[in-house]
Amino acid sequence: MRSPRQEALAGARDIVPLIVGAIPFGLIFGTLAQDSGLSFGAAMGMSAFVFAGSSQFIALGLLATGSTLPLIVLTTVIVNLRHMLYAASLLPHVQPLSQRWQAVIGFFLTDEAFAIAIRRYQQPDPSPHKHWYYLGASVAMYLNWQLCTWLGLTVDQLIPNAAAWGLDFAM
Repeated sequence: MRSPRQEALAGARDIVPLIVGAIPFGLIFGTLAQDSGLSFGAAMGMSAFVFAGSSQFIALGLLATGSTLPLIVLTTVIVNLRHMLYAASLLPHVQPLSQRWQAVIGFFLTDEAFAIAIRRYQQPDPSPHKHWYYLGASVAMYLNWQLCTWLGLTVDQLIPNAAAWGLDFAM
């Protein structure tokens, strides 16, 4: 049986291929954020507190067109309804955990973290520390997203009007 630390490290290791795939999107988000009207701090705050790539890109598009805050919130809620299905799938595995752990797992629920974690939860070993695996994978992805957002914002400041290169096409 693995310790919590071993589980967390295994989760971080196993999500690396998905992190590599997310790098361009984090960079593009950072590059496009300021051109959509967000300040450097607001863009970093969005990545830190929202941490949902598809919602963040949708919000940028809506901000750029002058949409109202209620419309932006409603649209991002609808886009993220799929997380309810993810949460329902995880429920049997996280229900025995404390509310604090459930809140952490809920905050870090992303497509990538779910894909990695559900596979671990469904493995037949009786480890009581599988939630640490989820945490390791999620924190690794979170840190990647923050770093890539920061790098994208920095590139945008160094190369004026980088958004004119058509980076939004990738989305």
